[in-house]
Amino acid sequence: MEEMSLPALFQQARQIHSAAAEDSSVGQSTLRKGIEALRRCDDMVSKLGLFSSNETKDDVSTANLKYLLVPFYVGELTEKLSQDDRLQVIKMSRDQLKEFISICEALELVPEEEIETPMQGGTDSAAARRAKKAWLNAISLAICKAFDLLEMLKKEEEMLLAVKEKSLQEGDDVLLVRYLMSVVRELKLGTGMLQVKHHS
Repeated sequence: MEEMSLPALFQQARQIHSAAAEDSSVGQSTLRKGIEALRRCDDMVSKLGLFSSNETKDDVSTANLKYLLVPFYVGELTEKLSQDDRLQVIKMSRDQLKEFISICEALELVPEEEIETPMQGGTDSAAARRAKKAWLNAISLAICKAFDLLEMLKKEEEMLLAVKEKSLQEGDDVLLVRYLMSVVRELKLGTGMLQVKHHS
């Protein structure tokens, strides 16, 4: 099978991410396929050296801006995985989200400034400036969502650790199941509120 190009691979993964964001019933195999595609994207981005630690946002080409979202997409898709060790899922998701935020900080991508400051004219065409603005705004929104998701995952981790400790002390499996069900309900409510906030 012929190796997919980076743009094609990213587009495939992005479609899975979009579907998962809109439909909570997306299957686990589809989620894992998206994560695998994104990890391959990440490897290709690294091998191609698209981003450098001494660059700022102005040094990144418009065509490459979208690849900054790779760890954010991995973090969001990972959070939706269902497996026995939920704490491991939380850790993997948080690691990816933190990596995304670190990269954005290194490139001096600040949401408020990017939204409010007009793009410099330079030699780019109007269409190129619009494309760059669109990707920068998408990245800015992703940064906000990453912080929100990190906060939610932190709370979930604290609750899971608390109930794990309590169940070990009391040996009450029924209590554990009941508490975990209430945690899931709370998180679903919280996620719903986050989505409403971001769409308002």
